[in-house]
Amino acid sequence: MKLKLSLFAILLLPAIITIATPPVEEGKSIFTTRCAGCHNISKVLTGPALAGVDQRRSIDWIINFVHSSQTVIKSGDKDATALFAKFNNIQMPDHKDLSEAQIKNVVEYIKTEAKTAIAEPVAIKSPVEKTYLPIAFQNYGFLLSFFAVFALLIGVIVFAVKVNNYKKAYFQAKS
Repeated sequence: MKLKLSLFAILLLPAIITIATPPVEEGKSIFTTRCAGCHNISKVLTGPALAGVDQRRSIDWIINFVHSSQTVIKSGDKDATALFAKFNNIQMPDHKDLSEAQIKNVVEYIKTEAKTAIAEPVAIKSPVEKTYLPIAFQNYGFLLSFFAVFALLIGVIVFAVKVNNYKKAYFQAKS
């Protein structure tokens, strides 16, 4: 009986954690992993700034657009067509695997962040314009670590080969 109860608790735990996750936190997680590469709350990047998106569009429109932007554009929707043209016909990837609730959580996160974001004027750049970050020493930490481990590995291999050669020479001299 205890085993069945323990198994039930283990199987139920992920569901409880999923249900217990606040919508804004889930929205933040999804936004960070799926949207932040092209969108920002208050800045235009490859895609439009998303602050106030819930005021400009209905939630149903947002859900449909996130699921398949090209379907909405091809349906002749004027807003979707204008966005597509404004951002140089860059196609937003489909996110059909996101549920309506997840998309609503992303919108809630955007609303929360838009309230806390400090409004600052941002120069609008062409979405195809490349911006390059200056090279900084902190960008090389992983690379330097990798080469240090690689050099150490090479050193160990060379040492092992030399020890093996000394062993062979020693045993040949003994014979």
